[in-house]
Amino acid sequence: MRPATLLRLALAGTRTDAARVTLTTLSAALATLPGLTALTVLAIPTPPATDDNPNRWSEQYTIQLLVEPGLRGGTAFALLLLAIPVLVLAGQSARMGAPGRDRRLAALRLAGATPGQVTRLAMLETGLASLVGTVVGLAGYLVGRKLLHHPDASGRLVLPTDVLPSVPAMAAVVLGLPLVAAAATAVMLRRVTATPLGVVRRARRTGAPRPWPALLIGLGVLAVAMIDPIVRAFRDTRLDWLFADPATRDLVIALVAVLVVFVGLFAGVVGVILGAGWISYFAGQLLHRFARGPAALLAARRLTDDPWASSRTFAALLASLVVGAGAAAFRARFLLDEQLQREQSRRAGYDDYAGPFSSFYLSTMDLVDLTVVTAVAIAAAGLLVTLVEGIVTRRRAYAALVATGVPRTTIATSILWQVLAPAVPAVLVALGVGHGFGRQFVGDHVTGGFQEEVCRASAELCQDPATRDRYTEIVQVERVIHSPDVPLEQLALLGAGAVAAVLITAGLGLLFLRANTAVQELRST
Repeated sequence: MRPATLLRLALAGTRTDAARVTLTTLSAALATLPGLTALTVLAIPTPPATDDNPNRWSEQYTIQLLVEPGLRGGTAFALLLLAIPVLVLAGQSARMGAPGRDRRLAALRLAGATPGQVTRLAMLETGLASLVGTVVGLAGYLVGRKLLHHPDASGRLVLPTDVLPSVPAMAAVVLGLPLVAAAATAVMLRRVTATPLGVVRRARRTGAPRPWPALLIGLGVLAVAMIDPIVRAFRDTRLDWLFADPATRDLVIALVAVLVVFVGLFAGVVGVILGAGWISYFAGQLLHRFARGPAALLAARRLTDDPWASSRTFAALLASLVVGAGAAAFRARFLLDEQLQREQSRRAGYDDYAGPFSSFYLSTMDLVDLTVVTAVAIAAAGLLVTLVEGIVTRRRAYAALVATGVPRTTIATSILWQVLAPAVPAVLVALGVGHGFGRQFVGDHVTGGFQEEVCRASAELCQDPATRDRYTEIVQVERVIHSPDVPLEQLALLGAGAVAAVLITAGLGLLFLRANTAVQELRST
């Protein structure tokens, strides 16, 4: 097949195909922005150490996250995390209208195309849409860089609009995302075989899901809890025969700790996402046993028939909630440190001083919370795409129910049951796991637990070396443990916001129900 023919076939399709391509383009554009922004943060030059600037801070910025070189890596990592729900949205957009696309590929097989050609056709469709999106994202990034470049009176900037990533780095983002999207399309088509006589789908997973994702969650929390013992074990063990340089040993220990953290967090998030399938099946069984209305019974049958749909639907939302709940635990610890610092300052006679870094940490957490809210909004958009795609895919079944006398309100209520029944407990699990991770990281605020010298005499006697030793004694400072409060208010707001986002997207998706339950849909192919 010639490249021109392949390109023309990739651009052909119905309105559903056009909607899928448009959403894929939009998702790629949105994913490009945080990637380029993260590269911009990493591209900030670090000045050499001088007498006036021994810390090598970039004083041309007003945000401390950009000023200090040690904080830029974490900032870039947070920006890359923001791209994850966007990529999930892109994957959900690529599934929109998949049955119609599969039938179109089968028609091409009937016309003489090979299996490899139809796969390359689907990959080209997704790759071209993603490439257009990344180019649009690059253009938006460059335009925004110019529009947001506003130095203040002292010449300082709020954003790093004075630097630009290298051309190879930007090309890696702009060209890498379409390649990843095309490869993901090929992976999604592995269960579909487009034959000349139709589409054959391999059997999906059947049977009741097992609650083994709980083991992943437990292993993740255990891995994070074992960071300090692992680090202490490495430092206490004599490894001089393996690492001649102490700096190399410390670097290896840090890399091991980072690896353990990454594995633990990944296992926990995957466990929460896969656990939504078991929650969905269990919720379907409860509805089937105790529900009496037709809407709840329809939702129960759908939940037990395909419980893994919840894992696919709520993946980005649950991952965002895990991060948000962990951030809430960090905020609670910073608030505790601020409170203890204020109490210590008042006892020392320094009024209500809270320390130089309390406002910095809390301002940083405000940025993290804003990132989480953005991720939840993007995940809600992906949920809307999935919900609309499900209505369009099952429009013949819904039209058949309407033709037999089932009211559309009953179908709409069943869809709401189908969305909310697994969403509410899954949100609670995600919040609990995220807070557990954050609590393991921040730990408790421990004071005391050591010995110190105390001079029990007047200031003159204590300052005189000849008499100081007679009045000096060693006392044991009591060890006091201060535990951060559970941020119930913030967790409740985060969970309520997530459920509200699910309700809003479900309501918007139901607007497509009437058009897709017309009797004429019984004749659609």
